Amino acid sequence: MKIIKKSTIIKQLLFLLSMVMVFNSTFAQTTAPKSPGATATGTLKNGTKITIVYSSPSVRDRKIWGALVPMDSVWRAGANAATQIEFDKEVKIEGQTLAAGKYTIYMVPTTKKWTVVFSSQTGQPGMNHDGSSTLDLNKVVLRGHASTKESKEFKESLLYSINEKGMTLSWEKLDVILPIK
Repeated sequence: MKIIKKSTIIKQLLFLLSMVMVFNSTFAQTTAPKSPGATATGTLKNGTKITIVYSSPSVRDRKIWGALVPMDSVWRAGANAATQIEFDKEVKIEGQTLAAGKYTIYMVPTTKKWTVVFSSQTGQPGMNHDGSSTLDLNKVVLRGHASTKESKEFKESLLYSINEKGMTLSWEKLDVILPIK
């Protein structure tokens, strides 16, 4: 009968443990996120370039408007981190001037017009651990209103788009349209 030293057993266990950790980290890196990062870019009629960086959640058989995204509450306008928007030139929203630069956007969905809130704070998560918004009201630089309409086609994943008239958020069967000049 062969006697195995205690130190040999410990070395073998440590080796097995390290292999399990390598396997787990490799598997975690190859699993697609539920709300992958996305970027939308486009140019307004006046030549202003807009870039929106956001995380794109999916419907996944959930009720979105009024459930996952509550009505009359501040929403991070995407998933994960707060949605970021950048303008390379000064723009106008409902006659209000917004300087060129980076902002985060939040939205307040309602049954009629939505409020779109631009904040000078960037880089923050979209929500606190208690489920509340990370919007700092002291950093709000502009509020505008967006109209909504029923989409012609179902969008499984949240999608931002920019055209010469402004930006649109499309998700599920809804388009949220914010004119920008």
